[in-house]
Amino acid sequence: MTDSAFLTAIADTLHALPGVHAVSLGGSRAQGRERPDSDWDLALYYRGAFDPEDLRSVGWEGEVSELGAWGGGVFNGGAWLRVEGRAVDVHYRDLDVVDAQMARASRGEFDIEPLMFHLAGIPTYLVVGELGLHRVLRGTLPRVDYPEALRRSAPAVWSARADLTLDYAEHNHARAARATQCLGGIAVAATQYAHAILAARGEWVTNEKDLLSRAGLDVLHGEVLAARGEPDALRALVRDTRVRGQALVRDATG
Repeated sequence: MTDSAFLTAIADTLHALPGVHAVSLGGSRAQGRERPDSDWDLALYYRGAFDPEDLRSVGWEGEVSELGAWGGGVFNGGAWLRVEGRAVDVHYRDLDVVDAQMARASRGEFDIEPLMFHLAGIPTYLVVGELGLHRVLRGTLPRVDYPEALRRSAPAVWSARADLTLDYAEHNHARAARATQCLGGIAVAATQYAHAILAARGEWVTNEKDLLSRAGLDVLHGEVLAARGEPDALRALVRDTRVRGQALVRDATG
């Protein structure tokens, strides 16, 4: 089956599930940056109610979660599937939640929620950013530009969290030569600075995979790998991360 025929078939199947209003393609394939082995990221948008059992009943191989199983916030569950030999991720999106976060983002308001596999957590405007990046396959969804109010508010929030994360790493873990915790704090702070930088640029973020490189912070990969576990060396790396992150945030905010 060709990719085009596959996408048509899976979009039709998802759109036909009870309660589903729209289906979109996201990730690298929506942006034309996919590799041959890239997953297919699909979102199904429902309003009011959706029963994951309806997705299970399709019979595709894989794991289908309950609503709220992936953290209970805006990223409220989905499925990891194998369909026609292809890896497919399906994300549940509650349109009432999306509408509420669109309104909040337009006012520059958001929260940061924990989510497995994400170092810095996710901003609640992630579900708004998906509307700005995804390709709608079935149904209708709004197209959203990056709100100016969010560009003004988000960088300070993310940058402040990064500063505090580094404060703790320096004053608690570095001085005690707890290298694992200290380097973990540096990784989290770098990700937080990257969120700040991209928010200032008005660029949507929907995952952390290429976040550091997009923000100009990928130089930290080599510095972390070369890090020594002595207190002075760890303190120096914390300070270098802070200087570099803050400078990039200042440049992005103008």
